[in-house]
Amino acid sequence: MITGLMANIAVTGEKEATEWYSQLFERQPDDKPMAGLAQWLFDEKFGVQIWEDPQRAGCSNVVLDVDDLDEMAEHLRVTGIDHDEPSPGGGQRILPITDPDGNQVVFFGE
Repeated sequence: MITGLMANIAVTGEKEATEWYSQLFERQPDDKPMAGLAQWLFDEKFGVQIWEDPQRAGCSNVVLDVDDLDEMAEHLRVTGIDHDEPSPGGGQRILPITDPDGNQVVFFGE
């Protein structure tokens, strides 16, 4: 039985990606368990990792549920992360963004 999930995003450089994702998540990583890896935990068994893997960078996609999509859009505006406005998708609204390596992060919610 699956009891948790850690989404993994391949990036070109861990240091640069840590800076970008720290802005996105409004905090520094919770852990850097080994060289090239940083992770943010949103619950005891749920989080997002970035992994330095230049050959796979730009091919990752992660979808995150947020409680207030409009608040997330405003946070992105304030931090200077380019995005379109939330739009209908999959029965809710979605807000896709792209990190500097070309990986897609999609927020969804009300």
